[in-house]
Amino acid sequence: MKVSDLAKAAGVTSETVRHYTREGLLAPAKDPHNGYHRFDSQDLERLAFIQRARTLGFSIKEIHEILDHADHGDSPCPLVRDLLASRLPQIRERIQELEALATRMEQALDAWADMPDGTPDGHSLCRLIESLPAPSTDKAASNTAKEEA
Repeated sequence: MKVSDLAKAAGVTSETVRHYTREGLLAPAKDPHNGYHRFDSQDLERLAFIQRARTLGFSIKEIHEILDHADHGDSPCPLVRDLLASRLPQIRERIQELEALATRMEQALDAWADMPDGTPDGHSLCRLIESLPAPSTDKAASNTAKEEA
């Protein structure tokens, strides 16, 4: 199978296949006549596995580690469980942060519904944002650190 054939069979783009190949997640054979990558049914199964792992939030690096265990005949299942168990609390915390953000956005939109638009005048950039209370220094520092990470 060519890149485009594998991509079509897996329901992904050719660029996705090329990306996973560059990352070492797929290791196709090379056609000796033209140097093109040639994929087989095992590559299709591996690509399907990668897609499933991505839906669980695994990074390329983590998938590489999982596949490496499997390729060496070791069960990756304990690693998979450990990775998800360690990540789940972080995901739940992020969900709470996003829910709080959505609430702040809804409150801002409600507060701004009847406010007139303004133009920057040297003292004001956007009256809508400036009408919000200043964030506490602890939260602002925490958010800035998260955004920079």
